[in-house]
Amino acid sequence: MPDSFTQLTESKSTGASAVFDKLLESLQTSKDYHRLFDAKLMRKKQQLGLPLLRPTSLDDVPTDKRTEFEKTYVEAAREVGQLFLDAGQITNAWLYFRTIRESEPVAKVLAAMPSRREPGDETEELIQVALFEGACPTKGVEWMLKTHGTCSTITSLEQQMARLPANDRKNCAAILVKHLYTDLTESVNADAQRRMALAPPANSLREAIAGRDWLFQEGNYHIDVSHLNAVVRFARFLDKSSPELKLAIELAEYGSHLDPQFQYPGDPPFTEFYPAHRHFFLALSGEKVDEAIAYFQEKLDAEPDDNDKQLIAYVLVDLTSRIGRWDDAVQLAEQHLLNLEEGSSFSFGELCRDAGRMDVLQRVAQSKNDLVTFTAALLS
Repeated sequence: MPDSFTQLTESKSTGASAVFDKLLESLQTSKDYHRLFDAKLMRKKQQLGLPLLRPTSLDDVPTDKRTEFEKTYVEAAREVGQLFLDAGQITNAWLYFRTIRESEPVAKVLAAMPSRREPGDETEELIQVALFEGACPTKGVEWMLKTHGTCSTITSLEQQMARLPANDRKNCAAILVKHLYTDLTESVNADAQRRMALAPPANSLREAIAGRDWLFQEGNYHIDVSHLNAVVRFARFLDKSSPELKLAIELAEYGSHLDPQFQYPGDPPFTEFYPAHRHFFLALSGEKVDEAIAYFQEKLDAEPDDNDKQLIAYVLVDLTSRIGRWDDAVQLAEQHLLNLEEGSSFSFGELCRDAGRMDVLQRVAQSKNDLVTFTAALLS
C-alpha cells in the first residue's frame, strides 16, 4: 500500500483540491490534529491564491481577503478544538478554543469532571487551564484545594480574583467560604469535646462558640488566622442569593471573638475587620440593614483623610446599590466619588443608569460642562 507521501504526489495529477482532500483524510485518520488545523488553513490560502508556506499566518493575507480567511480560521479552530476535546486532550483543545474566545465547550467538560483528583502533572495542567487561564475557575479552585491545600489556593486566588468575571469571583469565594467554614467548625467542635468530653458536636459554628468564651482564652484559635482573614475578605464577592453568605456571617462572628492580636485590620472601612464585615454581610443578607448603613456612615463622616474617605464611600455605595437602596448610592457617589472614575472600575454614569436616575447624571454633566455625557443621559 503506498504511503501518504506517495498518495499525495499521485493525487496532484487531478488537481490541488484532490491533494488537499487526501491530506486532510490522512491527518484525520492519524489523529494529527495540530497539522490538520494547518492543512485546513493552507487549503483556504490556496483557494485565495496566497502563499502556502505559513498557513496560519495572517501577515500575508490582504485586507480584501482577510474576512473570508478569518472565518475559515475560526471554523478550523472550533473543529480541531472539538476533536481534541473528544479525545480527552483538554490542554490541546483549550489552545484552539481560547484563540477564538470560545471557552464554553472546555468549561462544560471541566465542570463535569470529578472534584477529587490525584496530584500529578495532568492535574497541574488542568488547574493551569481551569483557574489560571480562566476556562473554569471554580473547578480549578476545587482541584487546588484537594491537591495543594488551603494556603496555596488562597494565594493563587488572590492573584487571579481581579481578572475573573463577577460570577466566577462569587462562585470561587463561595467554595472557599464553605471549605473554611467546614474545617473551622470541625476544629472548634474537636476542641470543645477535648475540654468537655460529654459535649455533643454543634451543628453550626455559631452554636459551637455560643457561650464558650473560654475557647478563645490565652490567644487560642482553631484555624490559620491569615486564612480566615482572606476568606472573610473574599466573601464580600458573595451576593444576597448566595447560601454561603450565612456562613460568612458566622465566620465574621468567630473572628470577632479572637484575641485582638489576631484580628488583623483591613483597609477602611474594615479597620475593625470582623465587626465591619459582619455588618456588611448582615446588610447584604437583608438583616439589620439600617444598623450597618449607620455603622459605615459614621466611619465615613469621621474619616479625615480624603483618600480613605473615598474608600469608605466606595464600599458604602457598593453596599447600598447591592441591597437596592439606589437613591442613597447615587447621593453618596455624587458627594464623594465623582473624581474616582479615571483609572478605576467605578462609573458614576453606569450607577445612575442602573438606579434609573439619569436626571442626576444630566445635572452633574451640566455642572462639569460635559456636553457628551449630558447628551448620553438625555437620550438614554
